[in-house]
Amino acid sequence: MENKGETLSLEEQQKLLEKYDPEAGTRKLGGVLGWIVFFGLLAFSLFHLYTGVFGMLTAQLQRSIHLGFALALIFLLFPARKKDRGRKHRVAWYDIILAILGIAVGAYWPLFIDEIVMRAGRLTEIDFYVGLIAVLLVLEATRRAVGLPITIIAVIFLAYAMFGPYMPAFLAHRGLDLERLVQTMFFTTEGILGTPLGVSATFIFLFLLFGSFLVKTGVGQYFNDLAVSIAGKRTGGPAKVAIFSSALQGTISGSSVANVVTSGSFTIPMMKKLGYKKEFAGAVEATASTGGQIMPPIMGAAAFLMVEFIGGGITYWDIAKAAAIPALLYFAGVWIMTHFEAKRVGLRGLKDEEMPNRKEVLKKIYLLLPILAVIILLMSGMSVIRAALWSIVITVAVSMISKETRIGFRDAIDALVDGARTALGVAAATAAAGIIVGVVVKTGLGLKMANGLLDLSGGLLIPTLMLTMVAAIILGMGSPTTANYVITSTIAAPAIILLGVPDLSAHLFVFYFGIVADVTPPVALAAFAAAGVSGGDPIKTGVTASKLAIGAFIIPYMFVLSPELLMIDTTWYYLIWVVFTALAGMMAIGAGVIGFWLRKLNIIERLLGIAGGLMLIYPEGVTDIVGLVIFILLIALQVFIKKDDQAKPQTA
Repeated sequence: MENKGETLSLEEQQKLLEKYDPEAGTRKLGGVLGWIVFFGLLAFSLFHLYTGVFGMLTAQLQRSIHLGFALALIFLLFPARKKDRGRKHRVAWYDIILAILGIAVGAYWPLFIDEIVMRAGRLTEIDFYVGLIAVLLVLEATRRAVGLPITIIAVIFLAYAMFGPYMPAFLAHRGLDLERLVQTMFFTTEGILGTPLGVSATFIFLFLLFGSFLVKTGVGQYFNDLAVSIAGKRTGGPAKVAIFSSALQGTISGSSVANVVTSGSFTIPMMKKLGYKKEFAGAVEATASTGGQIMPPIMGAAAFLMVEFIGGGITYWDIAKAAAIPALLYFAGVWIMTHFEAKRVGLRGLKDEEMPNRKEVLKKIYLLLPILAVIILLMSGMSVIRAALWSIVITVAVSMISKETRIGFRDAIDALVDGARTALGVAAATAAAGIIVGVVVKTGLGLKMANGLLDLSGGLLIPTLMLTMVAAIILGMGSPTTANYVITSTIAAPAIILLGVPDLSAHLFVFYFGIVADVTPPVALAAFAAAGVSGGDPIKTGVTASKLAIGAFIIPYMFVLSPELLMIDTTWYYLIWVVFTALAGMMAIGAGVIGFWLRKLNIIERLLGIAGGLMLIYPEGVTDIVGLVIFILLIALQVFIKKDDQAKPQTA
């Protein structure tokens, strides 16, 4: 889609979302079915608000009701064929049957919980068929709402569970017959109704509602205006606007692709207008939007899963706090490289007439209060569920300050419906992720894979980290954030933990690389969506985005080797030193990769910049000193050795 400087229309944005984000490809329903779906989505949200306020049901009941709602609504909203998405398309008879089966599966536990518990693991014939239907429905719902990659992975894991005795060498196990597999998948809390779906049915749903209410206040557009006010006039301003607004958008968006399309439809045309190449403009937006998933406090909802997976008394705030410095370094790296690229090609910032009225923008600064409130509530030790509920209340209260942002009754209903709609893909993804976790637990695959990785790496930390990185990127390709983290943390993280790395460092390591898959070719969904907005080549956009996201390939190694970056067992003064050296390191690496600082760098200076930057980022005495010497040397070379082409910027 070639876009010559204008922002994308809502219709064009929706087409791009449907192309690259399966969660956006719903039917447009009218008539009786349209109302049934509308009230179904509303009831879905009201159920979660009710249990959030008055207390969650037991795990099996909360999760199975959540699953029943999600399955029924997915089969009504998401057509079986991709070409029917986004159309006013009649719901096929088989979709109605599948939706009814979804309701039946969701209602089975609430209706027969006493009998199921009394049977203590023994399945009746009806139990078996209900469980089998549940597994098949979850796989099909995931295919429709999330996409093929995670569905295929779940099917492979089910096959692995059944054909264990025929597996090679260390992967072999006794195998599960179909009945035991069905029992594990639907009649325990280790399968579909496991921790991933449990987190979706509690924390994630309420935070998605919070995001939906934020959108109704117009906070998404405000992020763009605020970003332009702060960064628009700087060198290469529009690219910095993209970075700043996407970091903010990440606090309310659970999807890199959605983030790219919404903020990118505004920032990418602006970058192209000022002279950035299509691929670079798309890459900046893709990299920044992907970084939104690692940005506290929300972190693409994966932080909620991390609390449950790591355990040991770790709180949500511990994770958000630990992720703060790595996220800062990531965005600093993208900002620095974008700045050097803008200087290299001689790009200007926005003119006064292209800037919004700063006074008017600052008048609406109160729109950031709900996000600030989330951080304060979580810092205070309030439970995540209570914090989410209060954040929704605060968002509604803040919206009342101005007539422009006020949320009326109809807006509140729409926010509840929209929030439930965005939760459908997450529910399907986490249910499928539960299948994967169930197989891993039942077969001991996590430990087998960990031992296999350790054998391949010879038990050495750096080779293990490199193999784990590759595994996390491959497993993360095409998967949404939550499912992505579940897969990488159960398959890849145990190998690092076996080498004595703290659990939090190991989990954040695989999480980072699972997220980076969104900008890593060949399946770089965020980069492909950005190319759709910019009109650039998707693979070139992905390659450029990977280059801009170099911080995301380096930082995880650093916080595994030195957990001080995660604020683990450190002092405030040492923390300041670590952040200072890491930022200096990102600057040196950025200059080395782009090939420009105060002037164009030669190959020796570029290699020195990358080597010195790596030494500075690694927080250890000797490497810091050597890195700092190289850093100062590079600045001296820049200042004292002028080049003839210094004042001759290249054309974009």
